Amino acid sequence: MGGEEMCKKYLGHLSEHDPLYNYLKYEIQPQISGYSGHLTYRVFELNASNDVYLYEEKHCGTKVIGKFFLSARIRDHEVAARRMEREYHNLCMMRDCGFTRCPHYIARPLGRNLSLNKLLVVEFCEGELMSNVILRAIHTGDDALLYSKLTALAYFLSRFHNCTAGDGRVDFNDACSYMDSLTGRLSALHGISREETGELCRLRDRWREQPKMWEDRQVWVHGDATPDNFLFGDGLCVRTFDLERTRRADRLFDTGRIAGELMHFFLQNTGNKYAAEPFIGHFLWEYSCHFPDREQTFRSITRRVPFYMGITLLRIARNDWLCAGYKRQLVQEAKQCLRRWTI
Repeated sequence: MGGEEMCKKYLGHLSEHDPLYNYLKYEIQPQISGYSGHLTYRVFELNASNDVYLYEEKHCGTKVIGKFFLSARIRDHEVAARRMEREYHNLCMMRDCGFTRCPHYIARPLGRNLSLNKLLVVEFCEGELMSNVILRAIHTGDDALLYSKLTALAYFLSRFHNCTAGDGRVDFNDACSYMDSLTGRLSALHGISREETGELCRLRDRWREQPKMWEDRQVWVHGDATPDNFLFGDGLCVRTFDLERTRRADRLFDTGRIAGELMHFFLQNTGNKYAAEPFIGHFLWEYSCHFPDREQTFRSITRRVPFYMGITLLRIARNDWLCAGYKRQLVQEAKQCLRRWTI
């Protein structure tokens, strides 16, 4: 986890009487720095879905990320411990697959501690967030940079997926269940009407009937492939960190989410959803080049991607920081995507 442009709030210095201080000093610091003088940690709260903090050692400048799984959001100790262990395991697993150096890098887990509110500590990674690159293209016209970084991300995700592909076929029921959870949440928030809930259920069943949604092999997916979870370095260098939701699924769960996020960024910032299409097409075409038959892969992906774009837009529409009018627009665009089950 990292990136200097991430949202952060300075909270002060970590007290030397805090048990976390000794854990960082004696268990974590020796892994990242040989500095043995007096340690002073500056603490920053990060804008994340969990309780996530940046700890910066004042004298030598080293930084680590601490993610607390036991918090106001998750009060169950066993659930928090399982989620902590799962992310630690996922980070180790993918690093064992070779994601330990540029151009493809996954943050190194440095430690976990059950007694410190189920804490996972990972290294801080430098780079520019994908979300920032998208916004630069929108607001300054730097399309070339976004195209080049989408090429890099396509390369990263294709390797992430292909090196973990197994013999088992995709169980599309899992994606349908996820869609049901999104629909249920939106209904509870009064974001969709009863009629819309019914239509979304019917569209889900149409997709479920399509053999194309079951034919691909399962892979390990990132599981939370949003623009705030990828960092870009020079050239083709891509770094990622948050693997809490990594699991076996259809590769389109990641690539379709990237496509849906691109549509959302352009729709929200320009009012024109079509402005995202050249970038979405470029990303999917570049992803397809890492397969023996590029054109066949591209056809297979583009036939399935509307479903995953649709559920991505429904997912975004749940956010309470969005205005009601834009949420409605996202729901309408999601339905337009999901109606394309015949392509």
